[in-house]
Amino acid sequence: MAKKSKIAKNDQRAVIVARYAEKRLELKKALIDPNGTDESREAARLGLQKLPRDASPVRLRNRDQVDGRPRGHLKAYGISRVRFRDMAHRGELPGITKSSW
Repeated sequence: MAKKSKIAKNDQRAVIVARYAEKRLELKKALIDPNGTDESREAARLGLQKLPRDASPVRLRNRDQVDGRPRGHLKAYGISRVRFRDMAHRGELPGITKSSW
């Protein structure tokens, strides 16, 4: 089980990423615009630097939906490898059977 504070911080980051997503996309487009001037590119670069660090989607961490485990996250299921194995063994995942021999 992950610390509650880490889970809460990651949730807060997700909110900040969503809040600044449109502005960030606009600045990124201005940065790579081939018709833009050097001044506009420089302004876009500075604008990106002025955004909060947590506005970058790279800072989000994929966590287990149940207990918040940060490592071994399976994207297709939204849970960690440990929980996936446990749930598959108990037959809680439809269509998934754990092989044992």
